[in-house]
Amino acid sequence: MGAGRSALNVGALHHVEVWVPSLDAATTSWGWLLGELGWTPYQRWPAGRSWRLGPTYLVLEESPALRGPVHDRFAPGLNHLAFHAGTPAAMDRLVAAAPGHGWELLFPDRHPHAGGPQTYCAYLSDTQGYEVELVADLD
Repeated sequence: MGAGRSALNVGALHHVEVWVPSLDAATTSWGWLLGELGWTPYQRWPAGRSWRLGPTYLVLEESPALRGPVHDRFAPGLNHLAFHAGTPAAMDRLVAAAPGHGWELLFPDRHPHAGGPQTYCAYLSDTQGYEVELVADLD
């Protein structure tokens, strides 16, 4: 192992970087959601923001190298990120507040079991087409 690395970190997710067409819009929706899930602001620069939870961080960047203005979760690549959301009641509170922060509930006819009868989760999409799944802890 290199200096500062432990066996507990090997293979763990270090960070995720998401390129967005509008940093302002992404900061509004993702900043609220990540804050509610316990992530804290980590880095800030003109074209990006990041939030951290433990050793993992998530970056939103409006890169000048973007090839297009639209994210398509149905195209090859990232479909969604899934987050632990706590208890079912905590997840329900997030879902209720989400529209006020730029999120729309997907699959409302199957909510909160859109992932199957043994799940309690919510699928949300922001104004730029990025999807998150909030998974409640049923244990």
